[in-house]
This record gives sequence, structure tokens and C-alpha cells, in this order.
Amino acid sequence: MVSDMNEHRDKLWHGVAIITGASSGMGEAIAKKLAPRAKGLVVSARRFDKIKSLAATLGNHVLPIACDVQNKDDVQHLVESTIDTFGQVDLMINNAGIAPMASMTRCRVEDWENTIDTNLKGVLYGIAAVLPQMLQQKTGRIINISSEAGRRVFPGAAVYCATKHAVRVISEGLQMDLSARSLKDGNDIKVTTIAPGYVTTDLPESVTFEPARKGFKKNMQNVEDPMSSEDIADCIWYVLNTPPHVEIGELIVRPVKQNI
Repeated sequence: MVSDMNEHRDKLWHGVAIITGASSGMGEAIAKKLAPRAKGLVVSARRFDKIKSLAATLGNHVLPIACDVQNKDDVQHLVESTIDTFGQVDLMINNAGIAPMASMTRCRVEDWENTIDTNLKGVLYGIAAVLPQMLQQKTGRIINISSEAGRRVFPGAAVYCATKHAVRVISEGLQMDLSARSLKDGNDIKVTTIAPGYVTTDLPESVTFEPARKGFKKNMQNVEDPMSSEDIADCIWYVLNTPPHVEIGELIVRPVKQNI
């Protein structure tokens, strides 16, 4: 048994992956981490010029596809194009996210809707688009990017926190449903939630209320030794290379010196 487990650990992940929100930050870092081992890699985002440039640096097996995860048809097209090009999807990383923040007393309903449509519905669209293919092949990996904000509420970020909490709940529910099905059909589809603390990215730029954006940036500047996007990419690589019988349901990662 021990030799079998060691043999599995020696077989590093090597498949076809889709990453949403890959134009910068964590998505870009994840793409760079996976590209050397991927059979095929699709990088997607709304900013096509960004992902086109990224793909050009990573190899001919990397395909850029414009996608707004708020649009269900866009996400479906993303997955279908991946299957048409590479024949399969082995990994879906639902990374795209925004963080419009302001006190709820300001009733910024448009911000609320955009946050829900991107952070929550975008993840659901990604799951719905990729899951039939994974169920058919009885294998696959779905990694959803949540946040430490999904476990505790921060002032001025209630809706953002709510969406990230919902991502965690949806991931756990999907995980349970797939485990129950695995007992019947033997599938080994795994679901993981990654919940980062403070990471140096351009997420604050998605804050549309100027005072809240300044406050968000100030909080991030006050965190000594924050994490980088590459740290999160390393976490995903670790998750992908656990033995077949091991599933990491949730991985919470934060800077050692973060105290807010």
C-alpha cells in the first residue's frame, strides 16, 4: 500500500484546465504554474488583450477565450470551446471575482447585483457548464476561489462576504453530492475551496466606491508580508497532486502576520 501511495505522488497532474479571471493576479499566476504540465490550458477573462498576451508567453497549447462569467452563455461557450479544442476538461478553476464595497446603508444595489452575478452566479455557471463532461468521464477537479471573508464579516463588505460564504457552501454541497454518487458510479471528481487572506492583487480596483477603495488599499498596506498570487498558485498545485483517494475540501491560507 505504501509503495502504491508513493507511486501516485510521483505522478504529477497533467491535464486540460480552464481558468477564469486569468488576466491578472491569482488567475495569471495559476496559469503560469499550470502551463508547463498542462496538456491544454484555456485562460479566460473579459480583457481579451490581456489573456491573449499571457497565452502567447505560455505556449501553443494555451488558448485565450474572452468570457464574462456573469453571462451564462459565455461560460457555456468557454467550456464547449475547450472540449472542441482539447477533447476534454480535467480541471475547472472558478477564480473570477470582484469586490465592490461600501456600507450597506448606502444601498448601492447595482454593486450588490454585480458582486452576486460575478462571485456567486459565475461560479454556478462554471460548475453547470463543466460538470456534465466530468460526470461522463467520471473524473475531474473543480477548484473554487473563495476568501477568508467568507468565514467572517468585514465592515463595508457584507455582500462580498456573503458571496464568498456562499461559494464555500456550494462547494461543500457539490462535494457531498459527488461523494454520494461516487459510491454508485466510482467517479473521482474532487471539489476544493481555496480561501485566501490578504493577497497582493489588483482586486481593490474593482471597488467602485472611492472612499471604500482607499480604505481597502490602506488595510492591505498595513498587512506585513502579505501573500503573493504565486503563493495561491502553489496551493492549487499542492491540491492537484494529492493521491487519488485524498480530497482537500477547503484550504484556508493567510499571511502569518495578518491580524485583521
